Amino acid sequence: MIGNTIIKLQGADIFQEKHLVLSNVNLHIDKGDFVWLIGATGSGKSSLLKVIYGDINITNGEGHAGGYDLKKLTQKDVPFLRRKLGIVFQDFQLLTDRSIEDNLRFVMQATGWTDKNLITERTLDVLEKVGLRSKVKKMPHELSGGEQQRVVIARALINDPEIILADEPTGNLDPDTSEEIVMLLKQISQSGTAVLIATHDYHIIRTFPSRIIKCETGKVLEDVQIA
Repeated sequence: MIGNTIIKLQGADIFQEKHLVLSNVNLHIDKGDFVWLIGATGSGKSSLLKVIYGDINITNGEGHAGGYDLKKLTQKDVPFLRRKLGIVFQDFQLLTDRSIEDNLRFVMQATGWTDKNLITERTLDVLEKVGLRSKVKKMPHELSGGEQQRVVIARALINDPEIILADEPTGNLDPDTSEEIVMLLKQISQSGTAVLIATHDYHIIRTFPSRIIKCETGKVLEDVQIA
């Protein structure tokens, strides 16, 4: 990939098993871009995200993300690709039987961190970035939904990713908390990390206007407008 382009798909066909979900996908996202991904349920938004994080392979066309050729991606490559990505889900996926600190430590150890002092330092650093340093010893159930989603964003930041993929990150949150979470993701993009957010929430898109791409009738439409 050339220059600042961090995600690029060209003429890519995306299948879920043998079902063609999206055809002839052309997409480019640069470092620091903040991009909304919209489309009806079942339109292919999640499939597109799965291609970028290596859960679905491309068979036709070309694809690159975080310096990896998605068409040539092997199972051995996937963990290394995912170290360059931060993934934020709607349902948090925190481990409920351990503290916030231990949730983050678990992910670090799974992605190759071994030095206990560096793990502690990085834990405090990412929690500081999301405004939760004081919650390091808390259990997930002791936090509000918005705080839990901030922990998820902290977890996504651990390996200093080039890309954050967020799948309905405000789906379980009230409007005010949703705005706080999107503001945080916007700030992260301004530091150079590309952020791609899949959402159905048009109110939040209008509140934070930015570039929009849309999955519709088996296609990915770039730079669309919403009313």
